[in-house]
Amino acid sequence: MTTYRSVFWLNTVSLLLVIALIVSAKFSGPSVALLFLPPFTPNHPNVGLLTHTFQLLCSVPAIICAFSFGLLKTFQPRRKENLFILCSALLTGAFLINEIFRVHIILLGAGVPKLVTIFVYAIVGGLYGLAFRRTIQSTPYILLLTGMGLLFFAITVDSLHLNGKVLPSLLEGVPKLFSELNIALYFWYVCYQEVLRSSTVRSD
Repeated sequence: MTTYRSVFWLNTVSLLLVIALIVSAKFSGPSVALLFLPPFTPNHPNVGLLTHTFQLLCSVPAIICAFSFGLLKTFQPRRKENLFILCSALLTGAFLINEIFRVHIILLGAGVPKLVTIFVYAIVGGLYGLAFRRTIQSTPYILLLTGMGLLFFAITVDSLHLNGKVLPSLLEGVPKLFSELNIALYFWYVCYQEVLRSSTVRSD
C-alpha cells in the first residue's frame, strides 16, 4: 500500500511541476511547444556519437548510486557509508543535469563566465572529497583520480580555445570520454562492494 501511495504522490508532484513549467513558458517563454521540442536528429549516425556516449556514461554513476542508496537504507539504514553513496548520487546527478541541459552554457548566456561556473563546481567537488576523504581512501580511488585528472585536462584544453577543429576536438573529447568511463567504473565497483557488504552483514 505504501508503494502505491509513493507512486501516486510522485506522479502528482511531477504533473504539478510540468503544469508549472507550461504556465511559465506561456507567459515568459517564446512558445510552450518548445518544451517538447524533439532532440536534434543528425543526418549521419557518426554526428555526436561520442558526445551522446559521454552523456550516457554520465547517467551511470547517478543511477547506480541512487539505486544503491535505496538498497543500503533497506539493509542497514544506520551505516555511515550510506551518506557517502547519497552525496555521490547528488553530485553525479548534478553533473548529469549540467551535461544534458547545458547549464553552464545557459549561465554563460546570462552573463556568468564559464570558468566561474567550473570554479563553483570544483569547489563543490573539493568539499565532497574533503568530507569523505577517509571513505574514498578505502576504495579504488585511482580510478576516480584518473577520471578527475582526464576531466581537468579536457576542461583546460577547452579553456585554451586552440585553433583548428579536429585536433582541439580530439584533445578535449577523448580525455573527457575516458574520464567519465573511469568515474562510472569507480562508482559501479564502490556501490557493488557496499551493497554486497551490507547484504552479507544482514544475512548473518
